[in-house]
Amino acid sequence: MIEQTAFGADTQPQFGTNSFAENPEPRCPCLLLLDISGSMNGPPINELNAGLVTFKDCLAADALAMKRIEIAIVTFGGTVQTACDFTTIEGFHPPTLTAGGDTPMGTAIAQAVSMIRQRKDTYKAHGISYYRPWIFLITDGGPTDAWASAAAQVKQGEASKSFLFFSVGVAGANFDVLKQISTREPLQLQGLEFKKLFLWLSQSQSSVSRSNPGDGVPLTDPTGPKGWASTI
Repeated sequence: MIEQTAFGADTQPQFGTNSFAENPEPRCPCLLLLDISGSMNGPPINELNAGLVTFKDCLAADALAMKRIEIAIVTFGGTVQTACDFTTIEGFHPPTLTAGGDTPMGTAIAQAVSMIRQRKDTYKAHGISYYRPWIFLITDGGPTDAWASAAAQVKQGEASKSFLFFSVGVAGANFDVLKQISTREPLQLQGLEFKKLFLWLSQSQSSVSRSNPGDGVPLTDPTGPKGWASTI
């Protein structure tokens, strides 16, 4: 059960654009924090790219999600880059990611937290209500840079209910470090089931977008018999 809290006044559905004037719907921001380091080369990055397409297609089939969910993507592989800044589903075009470089995860997490903070400030400035943002980390390794400060930011953000932080490890991920970064138990992806992961994520985000302020949102257990993950 994930508690989702919206801030600000309720508004009526209109359009699915990025314009706050044309689409004053409450926003559900979801930032994907994706490891594209060299170890992701080959089938993992291909399946990750296919999963992003599934994510877009599923959300695009939900009229309310189109108006309320905003996606951003930060990648880390050699460098940290914003592959996609916050946009509604209409403006979300899944990038074709390529793998390479080391794993600056700590810097990437700090950038994600900063982007969430800035996006919430933007909502407030425009009088747009919003649900608690999600940061969704996927990695097959461990940080090659300093990460203690990033872990502290995650814990502080979770404690203050500023965002929800999820972490998923592909085979080879350093789960000992993920457990120290995330307050929520990291999940291990079964094989390369990225499509199932993103289908679950799209369904979860759709459920959040249909919830009322303060509602608890039940999520399908990703470790269930038909799930895509296991616990460590």
